Amino acid sequence: MTKAKFLFSEDTVVSFEISGHSGAGEQGSDIVCSAVSSAAYMTANTIIEIMGLSPKTEVCDGYMCITMNAQDARKAKLLTDGLYLHLKELSGQYPDNLKIERGVFDA
Repeated sequence: MTKAKFLFSEDTVVSFEISGHSGAGEQGSDIVCSAVSSAAYMTANTIIEIMGLSPKTEVCDGYMCITMNAQDARKAKLLTDGLYLHLKELSGQYPDNLKIERGVFDA
């Protein structure tokens, strides 16, 4: 199962962490894993390359964590809200493959 954890400061995503493999299909043809990975990488790349922000990042096989300072998180709010909504909707369609957690950012 893929798990996505979003940490909020008030109503703003400060950090998101995505880990695991969804198990919805064979590697290379897993539509849930592909959808989650595509959305996460699009979000991270937009934050870093397009918006020019400098979050703390950690990425390896089956794992991504992006953490921003409060100012950058506010700048990226619409983007991270979109990722949260997108993954939340996917988890509704694939509850056995994707779990979303929401927590409070503790600096």
